[in-house]
Amino acid sequence: MDLSFPGFDRESEVTQLPSDLAVLMVGIAARQTGSQTAAVQASFGRLTDTSRLLAPLDGAFNGPMAAALLRWKDE
Repeated sequence: MDLSFPGFDRESEVTQLPSDLAVLMVGIAARQTGSQTAAVQASFGRLTDTSRLLAPLDGAFNGPMAAALLRWKDE
């Protein structure tokens, strides 16, 4: 999932928004930028070995839950 902001399209027509809507959109963008999800995605760009994204250390995307499921399956 790509959560980055789309680039500005120079071919599109710019429309002036009502000030209330513009303020609302700026507030939403600021909250999204400060979110934990945005921070995690930003850290992906700093990875030198991107293969680690699809090969977690414990072999599962959520190791504790995978272990719980295996224990539940064995019962």
